[in-house]
Amino acid sequence: MEKFASADLTAGQLNAIVKKLGGKDGALKFLRGETSVSELEKSWREHDGVIYFTVTSDGATGAEWIVRLEKKDFRVGSHAKQVLLSKDFKPTTGVTTEVAVLKGMLFEDNQRITKNIRKNAEDRNFETPNAEIACLIREKFTDECLKAMGLIWIVTMHEPIKDSDGGPSLLSADRGGDGRWLSACYGKPGDGWGRGLGFAFAVSQVSSQN
Repeated sequence: MEKFASADLTAGQLNAIVKKLGGKDGALKFLRGETSVSELEKSWREHDGVIYFTVTSDGATGAEWIVRLEKKDFRVGSHAKQVLLSKDFKPTTGVTTEVAVLKGMLFEDNQRITKNIRKNAEDRNFETPNAEIACLIREKFTDECLKAMGLIWIVTMHEPIKDSDGGPSLLSADRGGDGRWLSACYGKPGDGWGRGLGFAFAVSQVSSQN
């Protein structure tokens, strides 16, 4: 007797598959060939705990990023808005950058502090990115993508920009249960970070259009 293909799946796994297909009606549509499932093409690659991808700037100002992200149902934190509206937020146009994200797992818990992360990036010849990279990352990746990367936040390690309280802030793309966020967090040299975070640097400027 032929073994069922689902024989090694648990009831919970089978239920999860049906839910992914849109419940009972969605599963029946799939069986009738009315819908299809395709594998999501990854727009990043990972090697030895470092995630790589490219982004291209388009000249959007900080104020324009606030409107643009909120129109797409992203949530922009109040401190992030202060950073975006700062005179130190300086957009570029037509610059394609290869980005490297160091995963928090690369560091021991007691060593995962800002100055050590920046030193690790420097040793790899990575560069300090433009702050706009954070906005490009937030727009490029869904929360599901961040989860697939194994990350909760991607903090862009640009030169800190002061918020209204004078704190040295770094922009970050965050996922959570209450929405898809562009946030800002302090990035003092001795500040510690969680294991589930990633830290974005520039590998190189791939191209620039005038």
